[in-house]
Amino acid sequence: MLNLPNALASLRILLAPLMFWIILTPELFTNNGFDITWNYYFASLLFVLASATDFFDGFIARQWNQMTMLGAILDPLADKMLTLAAFLGLMMVDEASAWAVYIIIVRELFITGIRTVAVSEGLSVKASWAGKVKTVAQMIAIGFLLMRWPFGDVLLWFAVFLTLYSGLEYLWGFKKALLKDES
Repeated sequence: MLNLPNALASLRILLAPLMFWIILTPELFTNNGFDITWNYYFASLLFVLASATDFFDGFIARQWNQMTMLGAILDPLADKMLTLAAFLGLMMVDEASAWAVYIIIVRELFITGIRTVAVSEGLSVKASWAGKVKTVAQMIAIGFLLMRWPFGDVLLWFAVFLTLYSGLEYLWGFKKALLKDES
């Protein structure tokens, strides 16, 4: 069902490859007489706009009781597409550690696999606060890296730590749900 929260998640999905393209195409600005920093600003602006849709789609869905199965699929997919587009783009222009990006991608794929198994078993393993904090930390790190601000790499590794921690917490929740289901 297409409602405002799902439309916002869909917009995030569309903005992710556009931001990725801008990160990888600085000549779009420099060949037109603009300083390279305009590339950073524009990619950051798209990232902030897309990130804002993440907050608003969830808020509106809960407040207006518009939570749908489509939204439950689109929202985490859009989040992953946005953050991975940013991390991969930043890695490709040597602004993010390849190891950090690799760890984040592997964790996201692993947890997505676990979620798929959980759904197929009829289990509910909800996102934890650690997962939400992880997402915020990743978004802050991306913002710093996109703007080439100091400490972006430190924030990236902090986000990697939270990514691993929230993944372990999610795995623990899945294990508890499995054990509860068996009893």
